[in-house]
Amino acid sequence: MGAEKDVSAGRGPSSVARRAIRTTLCACGAFYVCLYGLDRPVAATYALFAVVSMAALSRIPGTGGQRAAVLVRTLPAVWLLLTAGTFLAVRTWTAVAGMLVIGFAIAFVAAAGPRAAGAAPGLQLLYILPCFPPYAPDTLGQRLGGATFGLILLVLAEKFILPEQRGTTYRELAAGAAGTAARFAAELGRPPYTLPAAEVEAARRTGESLRPLHVEEAERPAGPGLRDRALAHTGLGARTLLGRLVTLPPPPPGQPPHRTGQQLLETVGRSAAETGALLAGTGRATAEADALRRLREEVREAAARESQPVPELPGRRRAALLEVADAAVAFATAAELAVRGRRAPLPPGTDAGRFWYAGRHAPRLWWHRLAAHAGPRSVHFQNAVRISLALAAARTLAGVESLPHGFWAMLAVLSLTRTTVSQTRATVRQALAGTLLGALLAAGVLALVGGHTTVYAVILPLVMLVAFTVGPVRGVGWAQGMFTLVVSFVFAQLAPVTWRLAGVRLMDVMIGSMVGVVFGLLAWPRGAQAELHRAVALLLAREAETVEATTAAVVAGRRDTDPDDRALQLALSLAESAYAQRQIEPRAPVAGAPDWQAAMITGHHVLWGSRRLLARAGPDLGAGNGERLSGRADGVATRMRGAAQRAATIPSADGSQGAGTDAVAADAVPPAGADGAAGSGGTDGAAGSGGTGGAGGAGGGAAQVPEVVAPSEFFAAQTWLDSLTLDVERVLAPYRAPGPAGTDSTAEAAPRPPRST
Repeated sequence: MGAEKDVSAGRGPSSVARRAIRTTLCACGAFYVCLYGLDRPVAATYALFAVVSMAALSRIPGTGGQRAAVLVRTLPAVWLLLTAGTFLAVRTWTAVAGMLVIGFAIAFVAAAGPRAAGAAPGLQLLYILPCFPPYAPDTLGQRLGGATFGLILLVLAEKFILPEQRGTTYRELAAGAAGTAARFAAELGRPPYTLPAAEVEAARRTGESLRPLHVEEAERPAGPGLRDRALAHTGLGARTLLGRLVTLPPPPPGQPPHRTGQQLLETVGRSAAETGALLAGTGRATAEADALRRLREEVREAAARESQPVPELPGRRRAALLEVADAAVAFATAAELAVRGRRAPLPPGTDAGRFWYAGRHAPRLWWHRLAAHAGPRSVHFQNAVRISLALAAARTLAGVESLPHGFWAMLAVLSLTRTTVSQTRATVRQALAGTLLGALLAAGVLALVGGHTTVYAVILPLVMLVAFTVGPVRGVGWAQGMFTLVVSFVFAQLAPVTWRLAGVRLMDVMIGSMVGVVFGLLAWPRGAQAELHRAVALLLAREAETVEATTAAVVAGRRDTDPDDRALQLALSLAESAYAQRQIEPRAPVAGAPDWQAAMITGHHVLWGSRRLLARAGPDLGAGNGERLSGRADGVATRMRGAAQRAATIPSADGSQGAGTDAVAADAVPPAGADGAAGSGGTDGAAGSGGTGGAGGAGGGAAQVPEVVAPSEFFAAQTWLDSLTLDVERVLAPYRAPGPAGTDSTAEAAPRPPRST
C-alpha cells in the first residue's frame, strides 16, 4: 500500500498519526462488530476493506471534515461498484471487460480535480474486491451493508476524532491580493504616480502566493464546478490586476494626470477593496464594481468620440488605465461568481465568452471538463488507459491461472503503478523487498500461533496502527511489508490458514508488480514530462496564431463579438492538466525549464485581450499605423514561437538539449533569420510601455523614437502586445538565469520592459 510523498497535502507525521488512528479504529471496530458480534464474515470483510480503501489507499486532501464530505458524496458510487463487481464476477471475461470499462472511468474522473483523483484508488479497490470468485450474488446485501457500515464509521471519525485545523483558503489569499491592489491604486494616484521597489516586490510575493503550486492541495480551485472555476478565475484576475498596476505608465512628464484617469484609478481601488471584503465574507456589496463598469464604458465612449488620432503618451496611458480597469472588473465578476455561484448573474456588457460557465449546472460543467480530456494528448486520459489495461491484465492472469487471493495482485498494480516507468521500477523494488520481509515475519507468526484467532484479534489493531503510521512516512517498502502482516492476520480470523498464506501474498504482489512495470513501460513511460513540454509548446504556438489574427483584425477594423478561440482554450486546458500532474512526479536531474505557469497565464492574457480588442475594433488604422502594429505583433509572435521551440525541447540528464517533440506544429518554429527579440517590428514606443524594471515609469527608451500619433484602438492593441512581451519574458526567464540542476523553475521573474530597436 504505497503512498506518494505530498508536502502540499500537509501529511506531516502528526497528520499521518491522526489518520492512522482513525483508520484503525474504524476498520477494526467495523470488522469486529460484523465478525464477532453479528457473525457475518462477508460483511466484516467488506466493512474492513471499505475503510482501508477510502482511508489508506485513497489520498483525499483536506481536513477531516472535507474528507467526510467527499466520502458522503461517493457513497452511491460505492454501492454501484460493489453491485457491478458482484454480478460481473460470473465469468472471467465479464470481470475483465468490467475492469477495462469501470477501471478507465474511475481513473479518468481524476480530471475533475484533486479530491476526485484522491478518491479514485479506493473506488477501484471497491470494484476489484467483489469481482473475484466466488460468484455469490446472494451475498450482495451483506457486502453493501458491511461497506456502508464501515464508511459511516469512517465519516464520523473523520468529522469528530482528532479534528484538523484548516489552512488558509484560496478565497482568503485572493482577498489579501485585493487589499494589495487597492493599496497600489491609491499609491499610483499620488505623485510620483509610480510604485516604489518595495511595492513591486510585494506584488511579486502576492502573485506567487496565488500559484496553485504554493497552495495546499485541498484549497486549490481545480474542480469542474462553477465555484471552483470562478475561484480559479478570481486568482488569475487578481494576479493580472497586480501586474497591470505595477506596469502602469505615469502621466506625460510635466503634466498632471487627467481627471478622468484619476477617477478611473480611484474607482479601481474602491472596487478592489469591495471585492476583497466580498471574498473575506465581511461584505456583500458590489456597488463599486458596478460603478467601475459604467465608468470604464464612459471612458471608452469618450475615447471613441475624441478627435483622432491622439498623441502617444496620453493614448498609451489611457489604454493602460483601461487594461487596469478591465482586470479589476474581471476580478470582481469572477469573485462574485465564486461567492454566490449560480445566483450571481452576469452584469450587462460582460464578455460571456470569458465567463462562459456562469449559470451552468454541475453536470454540464463536469461533461465539459471530461470531454476536453477525452483524447490521447491528455495526461488524465493516458493515466486512465494505463491503469485500466494493467488492472485488466492482472484480472486475466488471476482468472486464467486461478490465483488464490488474486485480488492482491490487482491491489499491487493499483498501489504500485506510477505515472513514469522509472518511478514504477523504483517503487516495485522497494515494495518487493518490504513484502518479502513482511511475508517471512507473517509466516513465522502464522506457524507459531496456528488457529488461535483470539491472538490475531488482539494484535491486529496494533499492527494496523503501525502499518498506517509508518508506511506513509518511511516509504512504500515499509508500507507493503506491514500491510502483508495486516492482511495475513485479517484472513487468519476469517478462515483457517497456514504459513503458506504469506507465500501467496508474496507471489501475488510479484505478479502485480511485474504487470505494473510492463504497462508503465508500454504506455506513456515518461509520464507528464514529455507531455508538458509538448502541451506548453503547442499552447505558445496557438498564442502566437491568436496574436497575429487579432492584430490583423484590429488593423483592418474588423469587429468580432464571438471569436472562435476553441483551439487556444483546448491547448490551455491540456497544458494546465499536464502541469498539475508534473508537480507530483519526481524531477529528472536536468537544467532549468521554462516557467510553465507563466506560459499558461500568458495564454489567459492572450485569450482575454483578444476578445476585448475584437469586440471593440474600430475603423481601419491606416497604412502607417497598421504597419507599425502588425510589425509589433509579428515581433511578439516570433518571441512566442521561439519560446515554443525551447519549451518543446526536453533537456537530457547531462544538461544538453535533447530532441524536441514532433507534436509541435511547424509554425511554432521561428522563421530562419529571426532572433529571439521583439523583432524588427517592435518599434514605436515599445520600451515606454513597461517603464523601468516594472515600476511603471515612462523610461528613457520612449524618447529614442519619434512620438506616434494614432487612433485609440492602436494604443489599446499596442498596450496588450507590450504586456504579452513581458509575459514571454517571464516564460523564458529560467533560460537566462537557470536554477540548480534537477529543478523545474516555476519562480516568477520580475518583468522586464521590451527592448526597442
